[in-house]
Order: sequence, then structure tokens, then C-alpha cells
Amino acid sequence: MNLGTLDLNLLVALESLLEEASVSRAADRVALSQPAMSHALKRLRILLGDPLLVRVGPQMQRTARGEALRYPVKDVLSRVQDLLVTEKFDAGRSTRTFQLFVSDYASDLLLPSLRKQLQRQAPNISIRVQHGGAVRLDPFELARAVDLAITCVPNSFNGCYQQRLFTDRDACALRRGNSIAGQISCETEFLKVKHVAVVGREFTEDPVDTWLHEEGHRRNIALTVPHYLQALHVVAQSDLIAVIPERLIRAYSAVLDLDLLPVPLDVGTFDEYLLHPATKHSDPGCLWLRGVLLQVAKSMGPLCPQRIRNVPNRRSRKRHSHKQTNFETASLPSQRKNSSS
Repeated sequence: MNLGTLDLNLLVALESLLEEASVSRAADRVALSQPAMSHALKRLRILLGDPLLVRVGPQMQRTARGEALRYPVKDVLSRVQDLLVTEKFDAGRSTRTFQLFVSDYASDLLLPSLRKQLQRQAPNISIRVQHGGAVRLDPFELARAVDLAITCVPNSFNGCYQQRLFTDRDACALRRGNSIAGQISCETEFLKVKHVAVVGREFTEDPVDTWLHEEGHRRNIALTVPHYLQALHVVAQSDLIAVIPERLIRAYSAVLDLDLLPVPLDVGTFDEYLLHPATKHSDPGCLWLRGVLLQVAKSMGPLCPQRIRNVPNRRSRKRHSHKQTNFETASLPSQRKNSSS
């Protein structure tokens, strides 16, 4: 038999005929006319070399071959349907592990809330966050290696869909009750007080300082650390201050007993984006996880209006970081990029 000439509709008719043992009932079952079903039975008899159904008195009965084919045909059609129908994703029962590429900043900000959501909706799902190892992969290999990524340079990865996740800006973090709080609203005093700088492993200076140097300023750096959370812990136990993304300060302010003040310079805002490879666009599991991440980001709410006092002749300009995550390329230096810190 040449399978290339086989009409799958004949298998549907065969399953119905063998199940009903009646041409009229089989026709009704699959919404065909009785003449069309009779014609299908005739073709099947020729194709299989067997009558399949024979009349015995007022009824029709399956032949031995017809009886033998009844359940295998049903099984084949079920397998074909499973093959062609879109896979469903049951988050409550899934044990899938999702691969995410996210900077330390976005991880520290989003993963605690994401984990709470997953505990409620999908307790058996695992999340694996990738950082440094992904830099060794080219964009095509990276697309196969990750399900989702979070970056603030959305056009740096070809072959990805993108959507805005949230907006953030830099702010000053300081210990609650720190006596210098009243000083740093002034640009001059802000630059004079002692700072904690955050320099990721692949950079030589904090992007805050890169931007300040471009503006002709230099701040007083007393300590340099590689991660934002380290800076927040130091600030919580000293009189140093740190310039950190505002949402991260707010997320840990209660735990670390921190205060937040605006930077007395117009540092602007930056956007974080949720990216996913085109190969995962219709993946039901990835589609579900994207929805959860968007809910987590939405729950943070919008940024509050920020007032900066006593700053004459402020320059209106966005802070442009020269940092880049492992998910980005160096070909977009004019845009703010996530740090690995």
C-alpha cells in the first residue's frame, strides 16, 4: 500500500463504520451524507481487500478483519490527533524546568515574587537562572539554551520577541536615620559624601561614574563591590550611600532598614524588557511563564513622581550606562544596559 496516496478521511470513516456497524449511524456520527459514507465503505473494502461490514438479517455485523481493526484504528486516530493538536500546559501538574537568562539586578528584584507566584500556581516547576556561562554562546545557541531573558537592550538579540516589562531609575540608598540625609539633596554635597560603587566583574567602573565623568563630575568613592545587594548591605550598616535602581532599594528597604532619596541630578529612567526566542513563541509553557512574569512586574506599580530640590541649572538627560549583560552586544553603547550586578 502506498501511504502517500492514503486519504486520512478514510480512517475517520473506517473508525465510525466499525464503531457503529451501520452506514447511516456512521454517517451521522461524522456529519456525512449516507451516500458519501457508502462510497467511503466501498473504497475501504477495495483498499483493505475485505467487506468489513456484512448484512446479517436486518443488521450489519463486522467481519473478522473488521473486528480486528476496530481498536487499532481508534488508537491510530487518537495518536494522529495528539500529534496535530496544540499541546496543553497544566501549570499545576507540570514538573518542567525553565531556563532564564537574567542579570543579578533583575533576579534580585523579580525572583522572590516570582517564586511566591509559582508556589501558589505551579509548585513543581523549577527555574534555572543563567548568568556568566551564557556569554560563551552565540545568539543562535543562546536561543536554544534559554526560554526567557530579561534585558534593557531589547534589540541586541536577533530572533527574539520583546515586550516592555517595567521602568526603573537610579536613586540614593542610605541607612535609615543616617545624619547625612539632609545634605545629599544638594549636588555638591552629594558628590562629596562617601559612596559605595557597584562594578560588575566585566567592567572597570560603575556606570554611574561613567555618566558623571561625561557630565564633568566625580563622586567620592570609599568602597567598590560587584553586586547591588552587597552595596545595600554595606549601606545598611554604615554611613555610606549608594546609587542603586530605585525598585531594588524599595524591595529591600524594610528588610535592611533603608531610606531612599532622589539623586540630585537628572539621571532619567530605563526600561527592562522581557525577551523570548521566536522558537519558543507558541510554546504553551513559555507563554504561561511570560504571563506570570508580566503579572509580577505589574504588581510593582508605576514609579512615583520624583522631586529634586535645590539643584540650579540641572541638565535634563538620561543616564546612559556602558555596562552590558552577557545577553547583550557592545554595538549599542548609547543605550542603558543592565549590569551583572
